[in-house]
Amino acid sequence: MTAITSRAGETVAAYRINETYDWNYAHAPAVPSAVSVPAVPGAWNFCGLPLSSPLGMPAGPLLNSGWILYYAALGFDVLTYKTVRSSARASHALPNLLPVSSAPLTTGAATVVADPQRQDPDSWAISFGMPSKDPVVWQQDVEAARQRLPPDKVLVVSVVASPDETWTLEQIAGDFARCARHARDAGAHAIEANLSCPNVCSQEGSLYQSPEASGAIAAAIRLSVPELPLILKIGLLDGPDHAAALVRAIAGRADAISTANTITALVKQPDGTPLFDGLTRGVGGRIIGPRCLAELAMLRGVIDEAGAGVRLISVGGVASAADVVDRLEAGAHHVQIATAAMLNPRIGVQIREELHLRM
Repeated sequence: MTAITSRAGETVAAYRINETYDWNYAHAPAVPSAVSVPAVPGAWNFCGLPLSSPLGMPAGPLLNSGWILYYAALGFDVLTYKTVRSSARASHALPNLLPVSSAPLTTGAATVVADPQRQDPDSWAISFGMPSKDPVVWQQDVEAARQRLPPDKVLVVSVVASPDETWTLEQIAGDFARCARHARDAGAHAIEANLSCPNVCSQEGSLYQSPEASGAIAAAIRLSVPELPLILKIGLLDGPDHAAALVRAIAGRADAISTANTITALVKQPDGTPLFDGLTRGVGGRIIGPRCLAELAMLRGVIDEAGAGVRLISVGGVASAADVVDRLEAGAHHVQIATAAMLNPRIGVQIREELHLRM
């Protein structure tokens, strides 16, 4: 999984899952030149910022400015900088991306089987743990990304707090706001508050489960950075009541919700031996697509019933033009692709070509 050969015959680089996070950070691929990227018919925007398509990438694959510029040249219009912190944090050890096999996942209490030798993986267990460079490093890199991005692209910076077990909600919200200010000052067009990561055990990994915490964090960021669109990244919700409470808490504070992009599962060897020390990990890719589509439709209904002006960004299991159309028809304003784009970096161009013909 080091390269993909396109239909035109050229080779494009892909994330190397057998190398460490730091290796991939240091070896961003060269930006391809002269790529033909068709516009998608229609009027598209991201939280009011105009675009030529509804396609973007979430934070996971975009480790730094090099990876952002690479995928920007390959058909993605909204690029989300991998989640950053107010202090440096190392990545989990390998494996960070482990191919798995399973029937479609519908709940957060499933088991998947590791399948590292699979030649055509479309789903994997994800284990990075929200690493971050020091703020001085990532601010300079965000600035470099903003300066080199074409004017029709949107740069989102994903931020998270780094609490210990003694922190209050006020302190957590304050750390989110501090990171958001750093991101704004470095040139972000929009801020994403990452309220969900299934691969960390500390409290920042599941903040979205509390409507009170979600509302407080959104309020702190909105007060600190009032001029930029604010997106809240969440995980799977417990149902319509949970969704309604979350929407009430963040309405008027956040502009959009980025829906679940992984589903938590226990990962085992084929012989049943648990991996990752028996801890669950987030699973992304095709096997989570049906549940993520259903989650989007549920949230769309809740938001419409509440009359809340909150947009929806759909993530999780998107791998084709048909998937993109399904998400838009289910109520997404914008669609993001991670796993499929890491496995086939040209998928953005391919989807745009098909959407150009279909739409």
